[in-house]
Amino acid sequence: MDPVQLAAVLVGAALAASMVSVELGISVALIELAVGVFLGNVFKLNPDASWLVFIASFASVVLTFLAGAEVDPDDFRERFWPATTMGFVSFAGPFIVATLVALGPLGWTVKASLIAGTALSTTSLAVVYAVLVETGLNTVRVGKLIMSACFVTDMCTVIALSAIFIKPTIWFPVFLVVSVVAIVALPKLAPWFFRRFGDRVIEPEIKLVFAVLLVLLVLGDAANSQAVLPAFVLGLVMSRHYQRNQEQQRRLRVVAFAFLTPFFFLRGGMNVSLAAVFANLGILGVLLPAKLVPKLTLVFPLA
Repeated sequence: MDPVQLAAVLVGAALAASMVSVELGISVALIELAVGVFLGNVFKLNPDASWLVFIASFASVVLTFLAGAEVDPDDFRERFWPATTMGFVSFAGPFIVATLVALGPLGWTVKASLIAGTALSTTSLAVVYAVLVETGLNTVRVGKLIMSACFVTDMCTVIALSAIFIKPTIWFPVFLVVSVVAIVALPKLAPWFFRRFGDRVIEPEIKLVFAVLLVLLVLGDAANSQAVLPAFVLGLVMSRHYQRNQEQQRRLRVVAFAFLTPFFFLRGGMNVSLAAVFANLGILGVLLPAKLVPKLTLVFPLA
């Protein structure tokens, strides 16, 4: 299937998922994931098409930026320890238990066990953010706390992934410096830029944000690191600006949810192999509680 045909199929699938989401009252992110599983397994659509990989990667960074922009900095500082504690135990519990289960009862190698523990420790800030926005919980304190805690969990997972498996390249210092510069400079540049060039149909505000995020994405790939971490912090430091200019945030969210995120969630589902799922139901039956039980039992008392 050529790129245009694949894009047409995925856009049609995204439209159908949106209609089903409205009718059933279920988050469209979950419906798109399920539709992606169906398309990938029944029609064998290729999730590794270069254009699809790029859009999905960019969508994850944009979603992370938007999630950060939803968090009130004052609220985050006020509840820093609750968010950090819940996020850390949400990571540590599944990581330790899943690693030990894979290493012991399943008899996997140390490396395979660590991969399992790392994979099962994470959450999906993109899915959580999408669900919170659709339900309106992103505007209340509990929703902001959930996003902050999810970010801490993801940050711990990325750190563990980098420390155990990934060797940073010589580009990592450049990536770090550019990330810090963007986080410091964009909140200072944005008010002037938006006053001078904003409120036009050509949307310079959105293009500025996209340009910065794409630079972080490129450098993150070159450094063998993740752009989602500075993207969230960048959104966090921009949140005061968006509190005063909510229409700009709304337009950015519209672009993300109308075009970018469907490709992200559909591709995520297309990567799931139902043949592998059914062939390993016993292993999944062991790993699923190894993830959920420690996560729930540790987070619930704190929550």
